[in-house]
Amino acid sequence: MRSLMRTLKSLIMPLLVLAAVIFGASTALSQGWDAGGSIGAEARIFSDDPAFAAQEDGVQTSIILEGDFRWRSADRRHQFVLVPWARIDAVDDARSHADLREGFYRFVGDELTVEAGLIKVFWGVTESRHLVDIINQTDGVEDSDGEDKLGQPAIRLTRQTGWGRLEAYLLPGFRERTFPGIEGRLRGPLIVDTDAPLYEHADEERHVDFAARWSHYLGDWDLGLAAFHGTSREPFFVPSTDGQSLRPVYTIISQLSADVQLTRGAWLWKGEAIVREGQGDTFAAFTGGLEYTFYGVTASGADLGLLVEYHSDGRDNDPSVAPPTAFDNDVFLGGRFAFNDMNDTSLLGGAIIDVENGSSAVLIEAERRLGTHIFVEIEGRFTANIDPADALAAVQDDNAVSLRITRHF
Repeated sequence: MRSLMRTLKSLIMPLLVLAAVIFGASTALSQGWDAGGSIGAEARIFSDDPAFAAQEDGVQTSIILEGDFRWRSADRRHQFVLVPWARIDAVDDARSHADLREGFYRFVGDELTVEAGLIKVFWGVTESRHLVDIINQTDGVEDSDGEDKLGQPAIRLTRQTGWGRLEAYLLPGFRERTFPGIEGRLRGPLIVDTDAPLYEHADEERHVDFAARWSHYLGDWDLGLAAFHGTSREPFFVPSTDGQSLRPVYTIISQLSADVQLTRGAWLWKGEAIVREGQGDTFAAFTGGLEYTFYGVTASGADLGLLVEYHSDGRDNDPSVAPPTAFDNDVFLGGRFAFNDMNDTSLLGGAIIDVENGSSAVLIEAERRLGTHIFVEIEGRFTANIDPADALAAVQDDNAVSLRITRHF
């Protein structure tokens, strides 16, 4: 294990900022300001010995800090949002990192809203894969589900019309994906050298990307159409010169996407689709399915939702021209149990199963509030029946249960 003091030293400035948020979070700073934050402790317990010699065994512990500053003018026209975040990990130096998840100014006009700074944007409707969600880079060292995102430098223009919501994005800076370090779990035999990325475009991380989106509600239908042109958030990998690591390769892509959700009583029908050019042959990918909710299944009023989704991805199988994926021909089966109690208790579980070889990735997520300010979360990530040629083969020894306790201010 590398020196924890060295990690603390590298994070000293963001930690000082976050400390100011955490210890002053529960009160307003001045007129128009609100402040909040949280501090959490996490233990990730691996049930199997690591597959690679340099990886740590047993329990991986860490501390997570987050702040939340928000200011709004009296006329509500001007707003500032600042969300600093940091993790200190006792095992993996690459997982000890800080980020400004959000940090932007917003002007709300009569017809147009303008935002400039670091933003977080979510697109999509499906549960098991967020196929159309492309604006923010994935913070890959955080978790294997891809839901943690880095703040994206952007200028966003938004206009609400009678025929839908229009959004235009100018994205002047690229964020590289994060990956576990040599001591970390949930990685392959070769670590990803994040200090030596390769770019297709000569502007590298300075390339300016563009995106646009239209979304609207038509009766029971929620619709979205989007376009993106710029540096792909998904890299593929090539071996380094000495063959001891992998170098991420970021190409220029053009992508069109659509997402749709139909609500009919207890039924939710969901679908996401993309067409992408720039990583091998032009390909299409689709994620879609349904969720049916049984309301009031217990005397206390709990709800049970059953989920089924299908994944198809036609990208090139050559890892030297297209990013690898575990969603090429898979089915997701899951369930969501909402207790609807005073403690906001919920449980989500499911499995993604490869239709061709039976390889399975199982997830369990449970959370509950204790009192007013404390949240407890338990997450399980497991694999089963993994085919040696499957994309999950590299992490089949990394089954783990995570316990996270967070105090909000």
